[in-house]
Amino acid sequence: MTAVPEETQRGRGGPDSSEITGPSLFAGAALMLSEPLSILMGVSGIAQDTVFSAHRYAYRFDLAPWGWIHLVVGVGLAIAGLGVLTNKSWGRGAGIVAAGISLITQFMFVPSIRCGPFP
Repeated sequence: MTAVPEETQRGRGGPDSSEITGPSLFAGAALMLSEPLSILMGVSGIAQDTVFSAHRYAYRFDLAPWGWIHLVVGVGLAIAGLGVLTNKSWGRGAGIVAAGISLITQFMFVPSIRCGPFP
């Protein structure tokens, strides 16, 4: 059996490869698309905009703290997305953590979204 040279193995997207693969490209793009939405929700919550309203439910916070939480999560998503897209070693782990935190905060924030007619 002939051994494949190490240079050939690297070109196939292995762990030492500098090129980004399809799943990583998708994950980085998804993080980068979620980031501005989270930041916009955060700014809207901090500004006490009329898009959101505070209701009584188990995870009730005022809108300003929710806004700051979403702003910080949005910045974290941007950093993690850039890490994934630039193929940094910490990017995948940071992406998984940022996406998980974003998912949890989005779920907890759903009752604050105003469902009635806007003024």
